[in-house]
Amino acid sequence: MRDGSVRQHSRTLRLLGSLLLVAVGVCVTKASPAQAAAPTPLDRVIPAPASVAPGGAPYRITRGTHIRVDGSREARRVAEYLADLLRPSTGYRLPITTYGQGGIRLRLADGDFGAEGYRLSSTPRALTISAGTPAGLFHGVQTLRQLLPAAVEKDTVQPGPWPVAGGTVEDSPRYGWRGAMLDVSRHFFTVDQVKRYIDQLALYKINKLHLHLSDDQGWRIAIDSWPRLATYGGSTEVGGGPGGFYTKADYKEIVRYAASRYLEVVPEIDMPGHTNAALASYAELNCDGVAPPLYTGTEVGFSSLCVGKEITYDFVDDVVRELAALTPGRYLHIGGDEAHSTSHEDYVKFMDRVQPVVAKYGKTVVGWHQLTGATPAKGALAQYWGLDRTSAEEKARVVKAAQGGTGVILSPADRVYLDMKYTEQTPLGLSWAGYVEVRRSYDWDPGAYLPGLPAGAVRGVEAPMWSETLENSEHIEYMAFPRLPGVAELGWSAAGSRDWERYKVRLAAQDERWDALGVEWYRSPQVPWGVAGQ
Repeated sequence: MRDGSVRQHSRTLRLLGSLLLVAVGVCVTKASPAQAAAPTPLDRVIPAPASVAPGGAPYRITRGTHIRVDGSREARRVAEYLADLLRPSTGYRLPITTYGQGGIRLRLADGDFGAEGYRLSSTPRALTISAGTPAGLFHGVQTLRQLLPAAVEKDTVQPGPWPVAGGTVEDSPRYGWRGAMLDVSRHFFTVDQVKRYIDQLALYKINKLHLHLSDDQGWRIAIDSWPRLATYGGSTEVGGGPGGFYTKADYKEIVRYAASRYLEVVPEIDMPGHTNAALASYAELNCDGVAPPLYTGTEVGFSSLCVGKEITYDFVDDVVRELAALTPGRYLHIGGDEAHSTSHEDYVKFMDRVQPVVAKYGKTVVGWHQLTGATPAKGALAQYWGLDRTSAEEKARVVKAAQGGTGVILSPADRVYLDMKYTEQTPLGLSWAGYVEVRRSYDWDPGAYLPGLPAGAVRGVEAPMWSETLENSEHIEYMAFPRLPGVAELGWSAAGSRDWERYKVRLAAQDERWDALGVEWYRSPQVPWGVAGQ
């Protein structure tokens, strides 16, 4: 009886031991892929860095990691951004200190970094980002972010580990203007929706947020001296929805938030065309003194401010003065496109009157490239939105203005208009400029796009997002991703680094990151998705 009890006890222990070994084996099996996963190669980031020198064992963020900064307030702000980014997914405290060794170090230093360049150095002992400016530090942090596993983007604690490949990245941008435009006039987007887009732009080192604040369908910024612009002119949108507008406090918050991500806000008041919302709000801005009804359609070219009335220029002066006072950035966009209801003579007269107003309030004029049909002010920038098939005459006019000193921002509609459909089957977007798949939006060179354009005249690139068919953040994201990262690379990376076959592999590795961020995106068949885990 006693021997039987012992044998039963022994069998029980063996069974428990076997179950324990199985459980341990399962845990090891589940953990081992993450533990064994190789760090993301230093050159698998977007935009492509200027120089990559891989080597050595990786750095690992651990529970004991701290973030070291020098005494500057700017470096500490970037460190706080980084800590806020890493803490939710790692679960680590990541204290910010000004002393000690090792860990993650952010340092402002002398060196040939340029206005936005940085150096990232990763060794087993420390990870150091050096830059000459806070913007450079911030861009270096975005590179670090992409070198970490995609799970770092999640807002709940993840198992890790958190390796960063060993070696050095030295990087600086090709162009100083790397922009994205958001049309908040055709459909209105809230402050929080704009902030969400700003965060997505920052990941790819975009540094300009161009806000299209007025159009036929809605006026979106409060102007104290002309209050009905917002309260009445902002009361609708395409399709007749409720519209909306930003109070001055709202706009300041967008500007502040963008600045915290090192984006400069470029506000646009489109004129003399695209002005029905203003004309509907104030009858006296119309030549016949009769206010038209609010407009909720999508046609263009039918509206115009009254060029011959002095009150028009009082209106422009007030709007520019109030908007300039709210905008710390250097630029103010005055539109100027599709002014089909304004004669050429009146268009030239209007631009001759309006451009000095922008200068009077301390801003530099930006206009759509039709501005070159008038006389661009000294230092003005023309934003080219034509197509590959645009007439040689129109292209030549832009080139001539550039040869005379006008800077050019490249936004060809059949390449980087993010509201164009990918294919005939995609549900959102328009197709007047053609279908723009991912390769087409990436596979061109801004420096060689307009024949005869002086290389020094190209200030950069910008990806506009018009919102006739877009109503929410999910719509914005579906049209931006995966095309936006390619436009960012065109603006940042050297022309010689542009290669579609290599780029599409780097782009494919972004899919897990977008999923972790909760981004809605288009699964283009041109890209080999799913390579991140390979």
